[in-house]
Amino acid sequence: MEHRFDNQTAGCCAPTARRSTETATPTAHEGGRPPASLAPLPGGTFLMGDDSAWAYPGDGEGPRHEVTVDAFAIDKYTVTNAGFAAFADATGYRTDAERYGWSFVFAGQLPEDAPPTRSVVGAPWWRQVEGADWRHPFGPDSGIDDIGDHPVVHASWDDAQAFCVWSGTRLPTEAEWEYAARAGSADPFPWGPDLEPGGEHRMNVFHGRFPRTDPGAHLGTMPVDAFAPNDFGLHNVTGNVWEWCADWFAPGYYRHSPSENPTGPTRGAGRVMRGGSYLCHLSYCRRYRVSARQGSEPVSSTGNLGFRVAKD
Repeated sequence: MEHRFDNQTAGCCAPTARRSTETATPTAHEGGRPPASLAPLPGGTFLMGDDSAWAYPGDGEGPRHEVTVDAFAIDKYTVTNAGFAAFADATGYRTDAERYGWSFVFAGQLPEDAPPTRSVVGAPWWRQVEGADWRHPFGPDSGIDDIGDHPVVHASWDDAQAFCVWSGTRLPTEAEWEYAARAGSADPFPWGPDLEPGGEHRMNVFHGRFPRTDPGAHLGTMPVDAFAPNDFGLHNVTGNVWEWCADWFAPGYYRHSPSENPTGPTRGAGRVMRGGSYLCHLSYCRRYRVSARQGSEPVSSTGNLGFRVAKD
């Protein structure tokens, strides 16, 4: 028999399941080096958010408002499996998924003979898979030997924070993330106003009639440099994997957020995720845009959620 979780988000977004209110505080060890691929950005003023027909009002994408951020650096790529392995091997760090013994995997990525497992209410394509973690993205019989250049997944917000401590970096604020993703553009996508200009795919998103993929279509992560960068040199800021930001998430935050270096609410139930993932599709989840936002519990982990780092 299948058991189901209550869920606050669905589709391409990260499902939320409160596992425990008594979680262990992750520990980290300093000693790693910041990625060599950090891109220095001068800072500046831009229009943040979206209140067009593309936006989801319930996510708090609007109102569109002017924001100024100071100079900072941000990685051109999301953290890879190889990069996270260097951290875990050097420190012995165990992720939340490893400690809990399970994580969420998209059902379409499981083998046909996979054992029955619990699903998420309203999003049965999300399955609780025992033994799924960053080293075993689809369960205990899977591995990352051939995908070292893909983004690490099944990494919680707390796991991302631990990596940052080790590498001397930090997570970008939501405002910094959008400033970097827009790269001076006011359009919904890093490359312009059209989803597929000239019929060309510019990001890794879902192809098919969700939750069923087109025959032969790729399903899952791609290398972190799989598509052309934006004008700031950042790759895959939309599609591929959702990316954790530093801020707490609140749908109404933009209505009163400061115009200079906003850092989010002082508290909340979830942390901000940005950029959408390989499961986004126009028919049900158009969150593969530079203004799209969602929130998830800091201990949650899924097969489509990773992070990129920043530095002052």
